[in-house]
Amino acid sequence: MALRGVWQLQKLIVNYCDWGGSSRGIRAFMESHLPAFKEKNPQLEVVTELIRGQHPHLKGLYGNKNQRVICVKNMDPDEIFQYATRLRNSLGRKVVKLRTRHVTKHPSVQGTWTTDVKF
Repeated sequence: MALRGVWQLQKLIVNYCDWGGSSRGIRAFMESHLPAFKEKNPQLEVVTELIRGQHPHLKGLYGNKNQRVICVKNMDPDEIFQYATRLRNSLGRKVVKLRTRHVTKHPSVQGTWTTDVKF
């Protein structure tokens, strides 16, 4: 996702094994989907790394120095493409659970609105 016109995902690293069965889907992804993904995203540096004996995973490095790693063992090429697209579309921020439904810097002086108002 772009923040102020700048794409946040800087680098996508595709780690795979050339021998293992759990990397079958990512090897097919690299043949079929990865060239088109590179062409559609020229702002993104895509690197493939051969790591033998390990399960395949996608690693996204973001501009705010955060990284996300997604394990893609035994997945179809289409599923891996969706995860790569999600990595590209995310900002790289940590997921924070909200304490309340309404978040504001300036809370209301009158209090929160409810349906139990008695006239």
